[in-house]
Amino acid sequence: MNKYELAVVLRPDLDEEAKAAEMQKVQDLITRFGGVIEKIDDWGKKRLAYEIQKVNEGFYSFVTFDAEGTVPAEIESRMRIMESALRYLIIRK
Repeated sequence: MNKYELAVVLRPDLDEEAKAAEMQKVQDLITRFGGVIEKIDDWGKKRLAYEIQKVNEGFYSFVTFDAEGTVPAEIESRMRIMESALRYLIIRK
């Protein structure tokens, strides 16, 4: 098992319930493929360094998890089609 960190930037026009639902989807993706979530760090709404899809702000969240080496590719393939995610990045710690 390797340690990974997933950084997600969600659209700023989401309300609290929608944001929580989207983060639950992300957590479900990790656990569906055998990952174990260690910590979720929610930074809230921050200004982006540059404009993405005509948006200047986003909700930042960081998820630290343990998983096998094939899991990040599976998560990225599912995250790619999430409309509420502006950007995402998975790194190995």
